[in-house]
Amino acid sequence: MLGADTASRSLGMRLERVGPGTAEVSMVVRPDMTNGWELCHGGLIATLADSAFAVACNSYGEVTVAAGFDVTFLESGRAGDRLVARAEERARRGRSGIYDVTVLRLGVDGVPDAIVAEFRGRSRSLGRPIPGVP
Repeated sequence: MLGADTASRSLGMRLERVGPGTAEVSMVVRPDMTNGWELCHGGLIATLADSAFAVACNSYGEVTVAAGFDVTFLESGRAGDRLVARAEERARRGRSGIYDVTVLRLGVDGVPDAIVAEFRGRSRSLGRPIPGVP
């Protein structure tokens, strides 16, 4: 799914890992991703979290879309920062799901040094298989 996502690809997002109900997607903040205060635009941080959420909730092989999400920003990102969004399923019942995504800033050693944002997504399965997925 992420391979066909031109929006995520144009932002340089990379799929780091995926498993049932989980996903990790990373992105390096480019200068063209900053706002007037030279901080990473909040909409792009939300987009990173949304992409990890999408991969996690589609990991069961059914076409699943977002029903809504909330995001809380805790720290700023800046040009050159490597951000990673880690999505985890919290609940999945019938066609609905709840997923939490933590967006982290990674230090030069690859170890998280700050939580940038917390995101909660609500998903809805369309009840049909993803084409080409066994």
